[in-house]
Amino acid sequence: MDDLTKLPGVGPSMAEKLKEAGYTDFMKIAIATVEELSEIEGISEKAAAKIIEAAKKFCDLGFKTGTEILKQRGYIWKLSTGSKNLDEILGGGLESQSVTEFAGMFGSGKTQIAHQACVNLQCPDKIIADKEIIKEEFKDPKAVYIDTEGTFRPERIIQMAEALGLDGQKVLDSIFYARAYNSDMQMLFAENVENLIKEGHNIKLIVIDSLTSAFRTEYIGRGKLAERQQKLGRHMATLNRLADIYNCVVLVTNQVAARPDAFFGASEQAIGGHIVGHASTFRIFLRKSKGDKRIAKLYDSPHLPDAEATFRITEKGIHD
Repeated sequence: MDDLTKLPGVGPSMAEKLKEAGYTDFMKIAIATVEELSEIEGISEKAAAKIIEAAKKFCDLGFKTGTEILKQRGYIWKLSTGSKNLDEILGGGLESQSVTEFAGMFGSGKTQIAHQACVNLQCPDKIIADKEIIKEEFKDPKAVYIDTEGTFRPERIIQMAEALGLDGQKVLDSIFYARAYNSDMQMLFAENVENLIKEGHNIKLIVIDSLTSAFRTEYIGRGKLAERQQKLGRHMATLNRLADIYNCVVLVTNQVAARPDAFFGASEQAIGGHIVGHASTFRIFLRKSKGDKRIAKLYDSPHLPDAEATFRITEKGIHD
């Protein structure tokens, strides 16, 4: 944890107030607004501006060359979904330093993919990393599963783990689970992931299942839309920050809504509008096919073309 007393005008008591408000390190302060920081008792807008500027100097927030970014991307790793077909359209699997969204109707396989990702994290064969230095990061990897709909099933984790020859109990021990009953709890659990990391837990996967259900239930009507989108935007910013700073995979599932005005194209759209659309790195739409088959369509990515893949969901889990 950073020593906040290094900031101008911040003594031990003020540092404690900052930590209580969730500003536990220089980066969180550096990306805060003057208005947000001045809400803390004892900090004026002028003092908040000075504190933020000083915090920025402690963080690596400067420009980087394209070559430096390419080198940074060499540290990205990928987690297999379990299906080679699905991995292929994702460019090799679920990418670290990114937020991947799976949207679809009920029964389309969203939660099954989330469960499988938690299991695959414990299987070295399912982790794709080019550099040896990356492989060193995978000592006792852990997953965080934030459940907003009560769909997490430990029995299913054991079933999927045993299908891969893993010890189901050990896989369960590697998952930190939290049940969020409202959007505030959901956001707080996501923010608290950093505390788990600072306690020494090697968090490499964060699952939110599902991303928008609590927001959708609490903020009904157009009058509440702006407030909902503002909170959802802050939540997505937290997830992107965790993915980027700690080089972990963030997987979110999302509900869909019907588009009664759609004369062509998809008849459903993912909830969350442009806020979720812009904040998600990869967006995949899932739909049912015949029997145990599902169809995944990648329709948004920074560098991959739109593509479709077929995979299966059976007792063994996700596979081709």
